Amino acid sequence: VLAPDGSTVALGPLLAGVEVGLKRAAGRPLPTLEPPVDALYAVTITEALGTSFLLARDSDSHRATLGPGGCWDDVNDPQNYTLLGPPSPIPDAVANGAIDGVLLGAHLAQAPVPLADLLRAYYGTGNGTEKGRPPSSYRRRDFGVLTGPGKLEEEVAVMLRVLRVLPPTQELLEDVGPEEAADIARRAARDFTEVYVECPAIVPRCMWGARPYRGTPKPLTLPLDSVYIHHTFIPSAPCRTFAACARDMRAMQRFHQDTRGWDDIGYSFVVGSDGYVYHGRGWHWVGAHTKGYNSKGYGVGYVGDFSAALPDPDTIALVRDELLPCAVRTGRLHWNYTLRGHRQMGHTDCPGNSLFREIETWHGFK
Repeated sequence: VLAPDGSTVALGPLLAGVEVGLKRAAGRPLPTLEPPVDALYAVTITEALGTSFLLARDSDSHRATLGPGGCWDDVNDPQNYTLLGPPSPIPDAVANGAIDGVLLGAHLAQAPVPLADLLRAYYGTGNGTEKGRPPSSYRRRDFGVLTGPGKLEEEVAVMLRVLRVLPPTQELLEDVGPEEAADIARRAARDFTEVYVECPAIVPRCMWGARPYRGTPKPLTLPLDSVYIHHTFIPSAPCRTFAACARDMRAMQRFHQDTRGWDDIGYSFVVGSDGYVYHGRGWHWVGAHTKGYNSKGYGVGYVGDFSAALPDPDTIALVRDELLPCAVRTGRLHWNYTLRGHRQMGHTDCPGNSLFREIETWHGFK
C-alpha cells in the first residue's frame, strides 16, 4: 500500500508484527522454537533477511540481497507498483513493512489500543488533518533506537539456526558451518542497518512525477570531493507533506527545464521538511546547481527560503547526520570532503543567511 507519507509498505510483515504485539499484550502464548527466538523480529524481518543472504552466498551469483525501491503508476489513484530493478526477498516495501511491524508490534505489546486508531496515528491520517510529520516518517530512526546495534545480528543468527531444521530452507544451510553462519548474520544485520537505518530514504523520480531528462546525462567520477548546500528560495515555504514536496519538485523541474533551458532539475538531491530526501540528478549524474563546479560535487537543496529562519532540526539532521555520512560510507563522497554554501562559489545569497550560519558548524565546512 501507498502510505500517506509517500512510502510504500508491504502489509505481510506489518500485520505479522501487529499480531505478535497483540498476543503479547493479551498474554497469549506464542509458538516456542528451539533455540528461542524473538517472535516479533522473526515474523517481520529476520527470516526474510537470513534467507536473502543465504540465497546470495554463491560467489558467482549477483543476486540482490536488499531492495530495490519502486514506483506507483499514479500516486493519487495507486493501482500498480513496479520495482525499479531485479527483486531481492526484501524490496524496500518489505523493509518498510518489517520496520513498521516491529515498531507497532512493540507498541501494542506495551499499550494495546484499537488497531484503526494505531494505524491512523502512525501514518498521520487521523481525522484527515496534517499535524506535522507522521510517526511513520521517523521509522528508520525509531527502529534504530529500539533495536540497537547488536539485537538484529543476534536475532538473524538465531533464525539461521532455526532455518537449518525447517524443510524449505534446510538445503540452503547444508554446507554452512557455524563461523560462516555467524558471518552471514553479521553481514545481513550490517547491510540492512546501513541501507534502512543509517541512510535516509530517498524518494525516486518516478514517485514525485519527474519528467524525463532532456538529452544525455553526463556521468560523475566517484567519489566526489565536495558538497554544495542550497536553498530553493522559491518555493519559499518548506514542504511538510509528500504531496506538497512532490508538487514543489515538479514545479522546480518545470522552471529549470522550461525557463532556464536546463536538461533537468538542477539539484542532485532536494530535502523536504517531511522527513524525506528527493532524488534530483542523483548520485551518478552531473547536475546544474553550482556553476563551474557541477562535476566536482553534489548540490543539495533545502525546499524553502532560509534567509531569516532555519529548517526544522530534524530536517537539518537529515543531511548533516544521515545523507552525508551515508554518501561517505557508500563510496560516493571522499571521507575528507569539503562542504560549502552556494554563495561561496558564485554571486548569490543562497543558501540564505540563517542556513549558511548553520552549515558553518558542520563537518567538512571550509
